[in-house]
Amino acid sequence: MIVVCEFITPSGLQRLQQSGLEVHYDPHLWKDREALKARLAGASALIVRNQTQVNAELLAAAPRLRVVGRLGVGLDNINQPDLKAAGVQLYFARGINANGVAEYVMAAMLHLARNIAGAAAHVAEGGWNRAAFGGFELSGKTLGLVGLGEVGLRVARRARAFGMRVVASDPMRLPWESAVEDLGIELVSTPEVLRRAQFLSLHAPLTPETRELIRAETLAAMPRGSFLINTARGELVQQADLVAALRSGHLAGAVLDVVDPEPLPPEHLLRGVENLWITPHVAGLTAEAQEAVGLRVAEGVLNILGVA
Repeated sequence: MIVVCEFITPSGLQRLQQSGLEVHYDPHLWKDREALKARLAGASALIVRNQTQVNAELLAAAPRLRVVGRLGVGLDNINQPDLKAAGVQLYFARGINANGVAEYVMAAMLHLARNIAGAAAHVAEGGWNRAAFGGFELSGKTLGLVGLGEVGLRVARRARAFGMRVVASDPMRLPWESAVEDLGIELVSTPEVLRRAQFLSLHAPLTPETRELIRAETLAAMPRGSFLINTARGELVQQADLVAALRSGHLAGAVLDVVDPEPLPPEHLLRGVENLWITPHVAGLTAEAQEAVGLRVAEGVLNILGVA
């Protein structure tokens, strides 16, 4: 049996059902841990998104489990050592939503530079103050990327097309790699990225080293009047320090697609902060990406199970 305890696209679900295996689909099952454990007793596969915590405690309830499929790319809700100890394989949709996230980052930078929504609201209210909404150009500005994986490279390609300079840090990249050279990316240390970035976009995984990477001292290292965009993980940013930097004017603005916790509580300190825009973790949630993720993970899980 395949258990799918979070949302999957209809096409992905249909592909699983076409396999001939029993499929139990309940997109809300992750909310009831005990019910999920009971359902996993006879399961050979579990498919999750980012809400289900997959760890030794859950795996102990699934003695027949062979594979966990992750509908997405972030793996911080999945304890990989626990999977390995249990002999369970992991399949996830590596890089499949990279275009959507990259386009979101470009949209965020254009929003910060041009404030089209604000200008339109001003006109809707009867105003016509052209001087207040001129904005500035992305061309000639410096984009800093912390993390240069699949998403970071696609952001860099689009930013270069806009005439931006791109500096980046990533311990897994070398400056003479073709992807780095061909895109004209200057590979430097993270402190140097922070020092030079007029726009800083985060694309690093959540690790003990990157947790609260963006905090008071690192924000202070950024140019005054710069902007922050985070589409990676909310825990990369010390949120109180971000609010302080925005309120002091050191940061001119920020766009966050990820926060900690998610969803954001009604009285959270990030709410109501001027020049801070928060979206509900939608950067990679395009129709195209979701369709591809569902099908890719369904195929990957079935392949591991040996089902054509």
